Amino acid sequence: MLRKVLALLAAIVALLAIAGCGSSSAPLIDRITDDGVLVVGTEGTYSPFSFQGDDGQLTGYDIDVVNAVAGELGVRVEFVQTPFDSIFAGLESERFDLIANQVTINPARQSSYDLSKPYTVSEGEILTAATDSSITSVADLAGKTTAQSSTSNWAEVAADAGANVEAVEGFVQAVTLVKDGRVDATVNDSLAIAEYLNQTGDTGVKIAAQTGDTSYQAFAARKDSGLMSEIDAAIDTLQADGTLAQISEKYFGSAVAAPTADTQAPTSQGESSEQQSKLDLILNNLWPMLKATITMTIPLTAISFVVGLVIALGVALARISSNTVLAGLARFYVSIIRGTPLLLQLFIVFYALPQFGVVIDPFPAAVIAFSLNVGGYAAEVIRAAILSVPKGQWEASQTIGMGYRTTLQRIILPQALRTAVPPLSNTLISLVKDTSLASTILVTELLRVAQLAAAPTFDFFALYSVAALYYWVICMVLSFFQGKLEVRLDRYVAK
Repeated sequence: MLRKVLALLAAIVALLAIAGCGSSSAPLIDRITDDGVLVVGTEGTYSPFSFQGDDGQLTGYDIDVVNAVAGELGVRVEFVQTPFDSIFAGLESERFDLIANQVTINPARQSSYDLSKPYTVSEGEILTAATDSSITSVADLAGKTTAQSSTSNWAEVAADAGANVEAVEGFVQAVTLVKDGRVDATVNDSLAIAEYLNQTGDTGVKIAAQTGDTSYQAFAARKDSGLMSEIDAAIDTLQADGTLAQISEKYFGSAVAAPTADTQAPTSQGESSEQQSKLDLILNNLWPMLKATITMTIPLTAISFVVGLVIALGVALARISSNTVLAGLARFYVSIIRGTPLLLQLFIVFYALPQFGVVIDPFPAAVIAFSLNVGGYAAEVIRAAILSVPKGQWEASQTIGMGYRTTLQRIILPQALRTAVPPLSNTLISLVKDTSLASTILVTELLRVAQLAAAPTFDFFALYSVAALYYWVICMVLSFFQGKLEVRLDRYVAK
């Protein structure tokens, strides 16, 4: 029965995905020319190609090149910053017209997108901790763990070498994980690695080996955009008049970044790498996503909520305490938790604490961050519920000799529970969805599995829709039990 339901849901998602694949029939180049604006997607965190300058403005090799290309087209550029793992999804959803972010040419991308002529050529390198001597060639990556953007070409290089690839959002995070000893290595572009080492002088990492891969980078647009002939012509002009060489010299000190006139990018050469249908893609990933839901998302939610409730009860009691110091500390804790983003709290626990020698594994780090967050929000819910109990209840319990603890256990908390259940249930449901943020600190939960499955196929809509269905089902089940609990708690309440 469950298999039939899942198959039905998969079919629905597949139909939605097919329906969502339509695009405007008007050539993209005509719209860009008419509007005078080329919308470009880029990371903004990938130095020296795309990063924030000292003036807070986007700069970098890719930024300068795409601005020069736009100048040849007679339009201006409007940039949209997005993590690389989301950049192709943003392109498909028409958030921007073009990607300028060192997109490596490979057959999979050639079959899914329009790619320009290459404007950069580079080599692959393996970066490890300075003290690590176990990796001296690409073959040594077998059985090791690397940190890569899941949609990058280097993730495929590492995986093909036998490495276990942990998905991260960018090069800086990958280097941080290498230095903290959480992963063994990261594979990336030689130009990006050289720029990082030159800018930071970081002695905690080293170039351990070359991968032997020559990568060619290009601009990417949606399939059949009609845009690439114009962009290719602009690249030819910029190469012929020396503009590409000048931009390369500015950022790298030489013209090695610009391909020569006879450089040939790899082509698919008629490869018949048949892409699986959307329905097959969904069916093949139903179980991995369900497994991640059962083994990661639900346990992470349950553990964090229980620990968070314990914290919340303590903080709530401290908030209503007559001890001003204790009440002040509790108020400060709630203010910090409610005044900072949950994602930032996750990053502090996982990425910042190692700078003080505190290295916590991904799952426990997520539990700590989520528990503290739940504690801050639920504390106010519990405090309000306790204060809603009439003072006469406290006074009556004292007159019959009940102590503070007994009064709380027998009189106050049972009555407060009925008031607190609805808002606490909302907190739990929000926590289910918030666990998706754990994917940013290497926890392979439901959303991360969907991202990893979508990365090689670029079919983000179908797999993200399945992930949304899983989250929705969990929340519906929780809402059902919330209703049952409220009815039970109302059973002996006078009407």
